[in-house]
Amino acid sequence: MKYRALGRTGLQVSEIGFGAWGIGGRTVGTTSYGDTDDSTSLAALGRALDCGITFFDTSSAYGNGHSEALIGQAFASKRDRVVIATKAGYDAWDKPPDFSPSAVVASAEASLRRLRTETLDLFQLHNPPQEALCVPELGEALSGLRKAGKIRAWGVSAKSPVEAIAALRECDVGVVQANFNMMDVRALDGLLGEIERRQAGFIGRTPLCFGFLSGTISKDTEFPPGDHRLGWSRAQLDNWIDGAADLLAAVKAQPGRQGAESALRFCLSFPAISSVIPGILTPAEADMNAAASDRGSLPKAAVDAVLEINRTRQFFVARPRAS
Repeated sequence: MKYRALGRTGLQVSEIGFGAWGIGGRTVGTTSYGDTDDSTSLAALGRALDCGITFFDTSSAYGNGHSEALIGQAFASKRDRVVIATKAGYDAWDKPPDFSPSAVVASAEASLRRLRTETLDLFQLHNPPQEALCVPELGEALSGLRKAGKIRAWGVSAKSPVEAIAALRECDVGVVQANFNMMDVRALDGLLGEIERRQAGFIGRTPLCFGFLSGTISKDTEFPPGDHRLGWSRAQLDNWIDGAADLLAAVKAQPGRQGAESALRFCLSFPAISSVIPGILTPAEADMNAAASDRGSLPKAAVDAVLEINRTRQFFVARPRAS
């Protein structure tokens, strides 16, 4: 496993991280990847650390705090070996968000308890509206959390690359998170350049495009109850399935482990990326995703082939549910 700087925060993170949305399981108001088993989730967290994954990204909203609680349980005795990022603004998907200073501070305190830690390494505002982000009182609250030693750094998990750029430019945010994968290269339209200019950190979300870039999802695949992919249109699912097949062929990768590795290696080909956070549900997925780091970046010709396909093809045809 290789490690990269998380912008100017002073934190070093594994370039393959652990996206912990899925291990939160199903809750009222949203879906993830269906029902989960806590023993399997804990085994996945442990295996990830064994493989060199040290960066774990969660949220107070994932399983209404259950994802955080599992991470706290897994690493209570290994806290010095991991970098934990969580988010505030949403405590549950069936409740309205609250980015008021008092709510954000209360969310941090609750996350600290669930994660069994005295400090949150990275505290992110979860899809904040721009008008809430740069309020002076919110900045003062975040500064107070840092001065009290309750957070080391803060950032923004943005709905889109455009909103991530706005957070960087208007609020001088030190770390942003947004979607980036072989079927979603919007971050190349200004975001990665802005990150490099500002020496900010960038966390790449959905690097496997919800598993489609593994190439193992077919038009006959049946998703389990509670899987968010059931909420997408048939046209969108088919477009991702066909698009993944074309992209993996372009980079000469077979479906399965090789396909997933290639998708992660594509993201890691861009130096502005600090870490990519594929969703991990099982120890086997931890093994597979971690291995991509050892393979290094994709060859330039393969990266160019992916970008050329993106110039002539649209992979997004429907809006998702909130996630």
